[in-house]
Amino acid sequence: KNDGVSDVMRRDYSVELSGGKPNSLGRTEEIVRRVRRDRTLLRPLFDTLRSDDELVRLRAGDALEKVCREQPGWFGPYFNRLTSEIAAIDQPSVQWHLAQIFGEMSLSASRYAVAKRILQRNLDRSNDWIVLNVTMQQLFDWSGNDPALRHWLAPRLERLSRDRRGSVAARARKLTHSL
Repeated sequence: KNDGVSDVMRRDYSVELSGGKPNSLGRTEEIVRRVRRDRTLLRPLFDTLRSDDELVRLRAGDALEKVCREQPGWFGPYFNRLTSEIAAIDQPSVQWHLAQIFGEMSLSASRYAVAKRILQRNLDRSNDWIVLNVTMQQLFDWSGNDPALRHWLAPRLERLSRDRRGSVAARARKLTHSL
């Protein structure tokens, strides 16, 4: 297929997602549109998370989350990568996008258990305010059907409700009241 996209770009979006202002998503939306049109481009987008560039990984994670929001069924075949290679990336933006992706996916009981353990680990280990907010929200959302998770989550929400960062503390208090 000759759509003006080189074979290099099909394998890795690092060049397209690099550079520019660190607080911008650069060409992320363009890549999201491209992947939506051609599902085979999802694999190269996953591959881009291996980049050495933290900004590229942030943008690739954002693109993956946006695609997953619209096409969560496309992500089932990538579950093992999500829970091994991607979950092992020690970068807050990857961790919070992973929580969002898990939240969009339809998970079997065994896959849910694996995803839940990853998010529990991230909630316990992370000090990033976005990771904490997104992860506690996702775990809370799941806890409605999981009494053991509710029991596990309650003391963590209590601890986070005293966090020095207003957004973390406010969300934890709100979730505690709804728990």
